[in-house]
Amino acid sequence: MELSVPTDADLLALAEQVAASVQLRRLMLVTAESCTGGWIAKALTDLPGSSAWFDTGVVTYSYGAKEALLGVNPRTLELTGAVSEETALEMVSGALARFGAGVAVAVTGIAGPSGGTAEKPVGTVWIGWKRRGGYAFAKLFHFAGDREAVRRQTVAAALNGVLKALTD
Repeated sequence: MELSVPTDADLLALAEQVAASVQLRRLMLVTAESCTGGWIAKALTDLPGSSAWFDTGVVTYSYGAKEALLGVNPRTLELTGAVSEETALEMVSGALARFGAGVAVAVTGIAGPSGGTAEKPVGTVWIGWKRRGGYAFAKLFHFAGDREAVRRQTVAAALNGVLKALTD
């Protein structure tokens, strides 16, 4: 199977769809990112006028940052690790609780080339989404390729999930 890694044009097109969907619903969007290092926020804020619908982006690599900035429970990190469904759910819920947005996306994963384990190999990514007043949900992905490929696929999946969260 051929690896399908989103191009810059693909990510821009997705960002434009997210922008239209968020604006249509008169919401603000917040991102909480780990393995993508702010790439989701960058893709969204590359669009002119994004300040009308993009609230903030938080990059939290360390456990301490996830705890302090997003309210992730230290016990969650101790028991499940940063790359887990529980952490993704707490990250997205914390982002929504701390900022004035109506929808949030959070990503945590192992982009590589190192850091993977047998249980959580490189390319393992959890993405969480939540709308204000709704329930957080998260999905596990296993992306292939090098660090950039994993991160590009994560950005695309995160943006696609925002679209789904806004239309479901």
